[in-house]
Amino acid sequence: MVIKVLVENTAISTDFGTEHGLSLYIEKTKRDKILFDVGASTLFLKNAKKLNVNVADVDFLVISHGHCDHGGGLKTFLEVNTKAKVFMHRLAFGTYYSKRSNERLTCIGLDGSLKENKQMVFTSDRYHINDNIQVFSNVVQKAPLPKSNRGLFMEYEGRVVSDTFKHEQNLVIEEDGKILLVTGCAHNGIVNILDHFYSLNERMPDYVVGGFHLASRSAGNENFETIDSIGTYLLGTKAKFYTCHCTGLEPYKRLKFMMGDRIDYLSVGSEVII
Repeated sequence: MVIKVLVENTAISTDFGTEHGLSLYIEKTKRDKILFDVGASTLFLKNAKKLNVNVADVDFLVISHGHCDHGGGLKTFLEVNTKAKVFMHRLAFGTYYSKRSNERLTCIGLDGSLKENKQMVFTSDRYHINDNIQVFSNVVQKAPLPKSNRGLFMEYEGRVVSDTFKHEQNLVIEEDGKILLVTGCAHNGIVNILDHFYSLNERMPDYVVGGFHLASRSAGNENFETIDSIGTYLLGTKAKFYTCHCTGLEPYKRLKFMMGDRIDYLSVGSEVII
């Protein structure tokens, strides 16, 4: 499998644009070209061209959750690619907000006008895209959730309440006996997501790619005690981790110190073969 980072907060060089968002291109060796999230804007398309990725050839798009830094480029994708199925949780088009530093709520949801597009496929719980690709949600929240979730809200029955993150889903790809788990922001907690993965598969993944939401602009970074606890858990899975986006650079440095070569950071322009 080849993974190319199209959108992330940082880049390997000034040749690539950056934004607060995430988009990953994943190409299986034998078949299937997959896009996981499309960032906040049209940037994913510009960086894709620089990385020799033809978005029109993508077979499947998976949107991890209903926040615009992961699905803001959806309209652009649908204009460029008219064949790919787009797999989203059935709650992804809900109304979601973020509380900024001035205490105002800013809408961070997706463009609702796209909901009726014929390419949409709405998922819930565990959904098999094909024999080797699936998504899962309904993660049981046993371990504490990221503190940066506290500034995120949603509309429910006419009221604004704390976001439950039921709209978040994770991608699983299997090839040649190896399993890759891809997370968007891990709002449900990376430990909880891995525990849920284990309950479904009776094993841990071989590779994990994605954000862990250990930092945010409003709440700052998780404390060292929490980061260290997560690092210890991740080491116990025996998986190789590639993180990015909402993990935050300082929390990543702390994890890197603990985990060594078991974790690396992905910036725009990064290419990984697994």
